[in-house]
Amino acid sequence: MNQKLQRFFEPDIRLFFSVLLLFAAVTLFFHLLVGLIELAVIGLLLLHYLVTKSRRQKDMMQYVDRLTVQVDEAAKDTMLNAPLPMVIFRPERDEIVWSNDKFLAIANEREHMFDVKLSGVLPDFSTNWLLEGESRCPELVELHDKRFMVFGNLVRSEERGRRSMIATTYWVEVTDYAAIDDEFHRSRLVSAILCIDNYEEMFKNLSDSVRSSLISEIEARLNEWTEQTGGIFTRYDRDHYQFFFEERYLDILIEQKFSVLDSIREVVSPAGIAATLSIGIGRDAPGFAELYQYASLSLEMALSRGGDQAVVKSRNNFEFFGGRSKETEKRTKVKSRVMANALGELMSDASCVFVMGHKFPDLDAMGACVGICAMARVRGAPCYIIEEKSNHPAGQLMERLKQHEAYEEAFISEQTALELLDSRSLVVVVDTSRPEQVQSLAVLESGRRVAVIDHHQRAATYIANAALNLHEPYASSACELICDLMQYFLEPAALLRIEAEAMMAGIVLDTKNFTLRTGSRTFESAAYLRRAGADAAEVRKFFQNDLAGMVARYSIIQGARRYHDGVAVAVVEQAVGRVTAAQAADEMINITDVNASFVLFPDEDGRVIVSARSSSDINVQTILEPLHGGGNAAAAGAQISGKSLGEVEEELLAQLARYFSEDED
Repeated sequence: MNQKLQRFFEPDIRLFFSVLLLFAAVTLFFHLLVGLIELAVIGLLLLHYLVTKSRRQKDMMQYVDRLTVQVDEAAKDTMLNAPLPMVIFRPERDEIVWSNDKFLAIANEREHMFDVKLSGVLPDFSTNWLLEGESRCPELVELHDKRFMVFGNLVRSEERGRRSMIATTYWVEVTDYAAIDDEFHRSRLVSAILCIDNYEEMFKNLSDSVRSSLISEIEARLNEWTEQTGGIFTRYDRDHYQFFFEERYLDILIEQKFSVLDSIREVVSPAGIAATLSIGIGRDAPGFAELYQYASLSLEMALSRGGDQAVVKSRNNFEFFGGRSKETEKRTKVKSRVMANALGELMSDASCVFVMGHKFPDLDAMGACVGICAMARVRGAPCYIIEEKSNHPAGQLMERLKQHEAYEEAFISEQTALELLDSRSLVVVVDTSRPEQVQSLAVLESGRRVAVIDHHQRAATYIANAALNLHEPYASSACELICDLMQYFLEPAALLRIEAEAMMAGIVLDTKNFTLRTGSRTFESAAYLRRAGADAAEVRKFFQNDLAGMVARYSIIQGARRYHDGVAVAVVEQAVGRVTAAQAADEMINITDVNASFVLFPDEDGRVIVSARSSSDINVQTILEPLHGGGNAAAAGAQISGKSLGEVEEELLAQLARYFSEDED
């Protein structure tokens, strides 16, 4: 009511006429004739107002009509004579509706295009950016040796009761600008560090003349490879070289698959050892310091993955090339002693030690955790193992450990670990170096001091800034690495029998009972554990299976099919145990003429799990890496989310085809 009164008393023609009528009514009460005259005048004024208002509205509508016609004519004239090429099309039908003369000129067309397929004129032009609401094409469009920036908008309307879309695009030629931009990117500096990664083994016990001859041959091959770029190549250490060149040549080197790796491998010492080269390349860095850092990180990555390969690092990712040769043992007792002393100091200074492996821990991960606990006990530091509640391959070993008095309170949950963790705590990660694979990412991120001990090939994502990082892809298992360090901590008699058997089980698992990836250090570690009381009969019990598991394993093998020479692939439609799938993959490489095996199956969480094994030169880690998998040349795996079993199978077969086609090249 108040709002109505407020609107009534606002200045308005109705208020004025109301006041006049009020005065006329009062006048009628006192003088009838004068009141009637006032009413007549008010009526005339009201009539004049209404006629004038109607005339003004009519004039305004005529003005608006004239203006609209003028705007339409201007719009039409703008479209016909626009200074920029224009094309209007229907994205959902791939049909061109209209184009102006400027667009006809750049498209080399003589007649206007109506109902012409857009893909016929612009086969590589994508319209997804318009459908996503963008006003500019994210990439330059090439048309008849010219390049264009394309702007546009999308209008949705209804036509004959059906929804329709009309897209209008404007084309701005930037050929000269694009050429300058391309030249800028092609001429940017690329930094490479080259390393003869088996220098010690190559030149051990050789005379100076033979050593000089081999070095000259290696450098001659390196110079021949680098000359094609016109870059700067120089040696700055006995086994390290620095190489600077323009980025335009990097694509050529990649296309050649870094042929220098094969060329250097042809240089063989009198002892029959072939030279191997590792290359770390940095590109797309904001400055020279960052460029050199990228190259250093790439070389470190190449060496940590086994050497004999090239790694390229840009701002966002790593790219890997090569790395298929068999890994050779390159560890020294000096490095083991240095690492053992460093780990001992970290443990002595720690208030407590938290150790964990990868998710779904196996016997190698659990055995390595037990080894860390044994070393921490000697240093007087409380040690806790992060427990995973789910069913996992190391469950039987964990239950046996819990029955021993030394491990009654050793297993704790993630939440308990976070409550106990303080600034002096040491977090040790074993059998993995990827942060997304650890059992507790929260514990890893909360620890101020972290040690990493792993034997898998390093992936693009890894735990950085660790206080201690022992990464040896040449080792057979994480337990072997721990055993190497343990020998500088305690005598075999000080190791508990259950601990020795747990670590022995880890070595047996990853070496397939000492048949794969074994070196002299593997057997030294096994001998140390045997002296500590490890019983082979007890270790064998960890690998026993029930009847149902054995039947499931051979059912998987029965459904396998051969792919290419020496590769078996088994696709399981239903969920199976990971241990069963891994054992099936192990069994398949025992089949005649099968050198690599892959088992694919879905799990309860909707992911597709891939388990891969190899017994020859086929590197399953290289094959699974594009599928976001990891591992080493002989054993690898992947967990793939968001894709069906069929899609993963197609991707795996594509990777296998690519792998063998590169071998044939």
